[in-house]
Amino acid sequence: MRPIRHSTWWKGFIFAGTLALLVFTGGVQHGTTAIEDTYEKLKVFTEILSLVQSNYVDEVKSRELIYGAVKGMLETLDPHSAFMPPETFREMQVETQGIFGGLGIEITVKDRTLTVVAPIEGTPADRAGIQPGDRIIKIEGQPTKDMTLMDAVRKLRGPKGSKVTITILREGSLEPLDVTLVREVIEVKSVRSKELGDGIYYVRVSSFQERTSKDLERALEQAQKAGTTALILDLRNDPGGLLNQAVTVSDMFLDKGQLIVYTQGRIKNQDLRFTAEHNNGFPRWPMVVLVNGGSASASEIVAGALQDWKRAVILGTKTFGKGSVQTVIPLSDGSGLRLTTAKYFTPRGRSIHGTGIMPDIIVEPPKPEVSTQRQREEEARRLAPAERPREQRIGDQEGEGVEIGRRDVVDLQKDVQLQRAMEILKATRILERNGSAPKGEAKPAG
Repeated sequence: MRPIRHSTWWKGFIFAGTLALLVFTGGVQHGTTAIEDTYEKLKVFTEILSLVQSNYVDEVKSRELIYGAVKGMLETLDPHSAFMPPETFREMQVETQGIFGGLGIEITVKDRTLTVVAPIEGTPADRAGIQPGDRIIKIEGQPTKDMTLMDAVRKLRGPKGSKVTITILREGSLEPLDVTLVREVIEVKSVRSKELGDGIYYVRVSSFQERTSKDLERALEQAQKAGTTALILDLRNDPGGLLNQAVTVSDMFLDKGQLIVYTQGRIKNQDLRFTAEHNNGFPRWPMVVLVNGGSASASEIVAGALQDWKRAVILGTKTFGKGSVQTVIPLSDGSGLRLTTAKYFTPRGRSIHGTGIMPDIIVEPPKPEVSTQRQREEEARRLAPAERPREQRIGDQEGEGVEIGRRDVVDLQKDVQLQRAMEILKATRILERNGSAPKGEAKPAG
């Protein structure tokens, strides 16, 4: 899954998750003409800076003024471009390592409102019942309207064991709900699997972390030993993660040389293309991929690649639509700049950003009824951080970690999308047995 036709300007690793997709680099190109024009306009900025420093009623440090101006500049662009002071930049670097203190919630800004992409499975947000699409309208009583994404992330973070109260507005609820969560060190086991019977094997990927591809490979080896004849890959409520893991996962199901994903920005010679490299020996099982509105970024890369190459049937509801590339640039004083520099595209050339992946077969989950007052009270109690069963712990470096409540891998009786996926795979097997299934090499649509 090597990247091809890329410049050395792209260095480090790429992260496709909470804040879309990150590229760490040491510098960027500058347009000479644009810089000359900018220098002329900077005269106004330096004039204002001098006036404030000389005449404002209180003395203000120049660092605060300059940082504030830069922050405002980036806020005029998009929710994912931001200036990070040194302390914020250090926190962001810790986040990309996969272990961090927080709530386990992926967020974005949608229609100027802080919105949940998805909770990470097994984390405080997930156990509390936070759902994709929930709008966070307050954090500790402070309204989030027009709050920047970086500011929101910082407010949601805090020392392990501390509490934070968020106010959410959910579709189907008439009134906001206050939810108090306890921050934890987040370390996620991202792959779980189960035999469903009739030769169908189910694999759930909840996020794309450093070990996701290795854990998935182990699950597929178990599936092969079990005599599996069909596969379900569940990417629902998977908010993303590391891009290289999305590429490696896609590689497991595609033929060598097939395009997986590519990026495209204003500087054409710095675009990236990732292709499948390995023939890993796994059978070409008939395959269904489950997605929904909580499937974002890295999970959309996998779904888009498998859909374009007609390798799997995509089933569920339209994905979130998060497909922009952020370049992270360290600055000389220890601060950092995160700048949206490109978008990523499926093999067919579809931009995911803002549109998402439309399933081949749309299956809506049962719609919740509008809550009554009593139901809202019961829901609020359920969301409260009351005593919950704590069955399993994933250890961190201090011997403690995320406490995961009791949960089955699947709930086949209630999961209508999973039921439909099984029906499709059984029908495919019948067609193959009768010699009626279409033959031929998979090719990208269009």
